Amino acid sequence: MIAHPRRAAALGIDIGTSGARAAAIDADGNTVAFTAAPFRSSDELRQPAFWWLRVKEAIEHLAATTDLGAVEGIAVDGTSGTVLSLDASGEATGSVLMYNEPCPDTAIVTRISKHAPTGATAVGANSGLARAIHLSHGHGVDAVVHQADWILMKLGCPGRPGDENNALKSGFDLDARDWPTWIEAAGMDISKLPCIHRAGAKIARVSGYLRELGLPETAWYHAGTTDGCASFLATGASAVGDAVTALGSTIVLKLASRNPINAPEYGIYSHRVGDFWLVGGASNSGGNVLRALIGDDRLDYLTRRIDPDRPLGLGFYPLLREGERFPINDPQHPPRLDPRPADDAVFLQALLEGMTDIERLGYQRLHELGSPRLRSLRTVGGGARNPVWTTMRARAMGVEPLPAKSVEAAVGTATLVLANRGNDV
Repeated sequence: MIAHPRRAAALGIDIGTSGARAAAIDADGNTVAFTAAPFRSSDELRQPAFWWLRVKEAIEHLAATTDLGAVEGIAVDGTSGTVLSLDASGEATGSVLMYNEPCPDTAIVTRISKHAPTGATAVGANSGLARAIHLSHGHGVDAVVHQADWILMKLGCPGRPGDENNALKSGFDLDARDWPTWIEAAGMDISKLPCIHRAGAKIARVSGYLRELGLPETAWYHAGTTDGCASFLATGASAVGDAVTALGSTIVLKLASRNPINAPEYGIYSHRVGDFWLVGGASNSGGNVLRALIGDDRLDYLTRRIDPDRPLGLGFYPLLREGERFPINDPQHPPRLDPRPADDAVFLQALLEGMTDIERLGYQRLHELGSPRLRSLRTVGGGARNPVWTTMRARAMGVEPLPAKSVEAAVGTATLVLANRGNDV
């Protein structure tokens, strides 16, 4: 638990793969308090009842240590593409398809492909739309919503609210700002979907549960975002040209752009956040490869033996199996891991050089398609702590890395509230 005497102005809730987190920030965007309520077992990850239980734990711990009397609003982020079905009372039926679970009905995927316009982001077995259509056909299902939507509903927000960022992969049309008719032709009853708002927009005054926790009657529920967008905002990145690379199990690039870029042939899509577009994509390479081929327990030791000023240039493309999403979108793209050096420190260097080149190619691809050049680069995820990799990346990207203001998605979600507090409904 972290607590400070500054007054909280906004709250952010993050519901992710490890549990729930709550953050309070002051009017300048500085973290006032932060608390986490981790899942107690892997089974809780896909059970809505436990999402809500952990959110309650996190926010109640926050309320117990922080004065929430000046809070102006609250927003929620969740894992992108995770959907659940609700009954007529708005309660979860128990049916969930997580962000990484493909739609189990191939006929649905085929119908979407038949009706989707060129460039649509909601195609494929891993689209939020495919999952939503499948769940909507369940017995007694009155609605299908995204993870963040439901948590906002449980916090007391009236209606069935949603946000553009979570709705993007479910087929929401950002230009028309509505659910398009083609998704109905693909099998989705639009009346079962949430009412979508711009990320961060005011929705309604807080009531009930949140008032009991100490929020004032003047505070607002705000539309939330995805965990990825929230993580970007948490770092302090806020202007066109600012980029954030997440070096976790995979490599995820996000760059603030004046214009959207949607290029499914390269695995690139765009979210609208505030007055810019967040463009980017995710590679299948990353920490999962290092964990499998090197092992977490040996990374620090082997890293100390690497001289980043003496590049190997072996041209590795580190993947565990065939298939890549970005910057090359090819389900048959092969790993390149040969010739494997006999020295594991040299092997690790070749892997890190290959991942650095994937990142460089990713930002190059975005620029070729119309994004601005890098103005700044911040890094989150476990790979951000590797000093050798940081040196390699700074040289390859041509910009000095900036420290992240925060690595907590809940903080980024709270900043959405600050950015929209003066806006009319």
